[in-house]
Amino acid sequence: MPRVPRLRLPRRLDHGEEASIVEHLDELRGRLFVMIGAVAVGCVIGFALHKRLIHALEMQVPKELMARQNGVLLTFTPAEGFLTSLWLSIYTGFILALPVIFWQIWQFFTPAFEKGHAKLIRIFVFVAWILAAIGIVFGYYIVLPAALHFLLGYDSNVYSGNVQAKPFLTFCTHVELAMALIWELPLFVVALTRLGIIRTAQLRSNRRISYFIIACLGVALPGVDPVTVTLETVPLMILFEASIWLSVLLDRRLGASRSRGPAAR
Repeated sequence: MPRVPRLRLPRRLDHGEEASIVEHLDELRGRLFVMIGAVAVGCVIGFALHKRLIHALEMQVPKELMARQNGVLLTFTPAEGFLTSLWLSIYTGFILALPVIFWQIWQFFTPAFEKGHAKLIRIFVFVAWILAAIGIVFGYYIVLPAALHFLLGYDSNVYSGNVQAKPFLTFCTHVELAMALIWELPLFVVALTRLGIIRTAQLRSNRRISYFIIACLGVALPGVDPVTVTLETVPLMILFEASIWLSVLLDRRLGASRSRGPAAR
């Protein structure tokens, strides 16, 4: 009877370990398979829970509007209901797989950094998932209710608003993903300063340019109405400012620990 090959996770290269391009590509391929598998499992879970997810998003729509539609979203093509549920499951699968995706990325890139940075990156991977979860919760309870009430209630005496399944769920998932990415900004900035790619002094001296870029980014995020754009841009600016001061604090702590080092010896 032929022996069934065992599934092995990709091996992480050690610090300073030499490897050929083929070995790197083989490791990358293995990690991509792990990430795709995690997304696939998340998609199955998302599809099993898609009715509850849709109901949770429907709760952010004004009740009088949903009552006018008998409490359900509208579909206008035979395949719209199935395809919309499928895409919602894919978005959900990606979000559920974020811890695995972050971990695999860390495992692949960590040999390129010094050993002292490996522990720091491991902490960043864990914090990245926590911040993404906070961003999703913030989007659901703060951004979506305000944006939907503004958009669906705009000129209600002129327009007869209806909530179609595909545009509505697409808007909600895009906003949620955008908020998950927005809340990663402090971690991204602190990581760049800790790895020495950007200096904290540069961030502090280039605030005006940074805020202009953030404002342009906020406009480019999902949502064209002023409420959604504001609720996406303002957190970006606050989080960016918080990341600067967090980087300053870490710089001071690192400088203090280095100054105490020779005295202790």
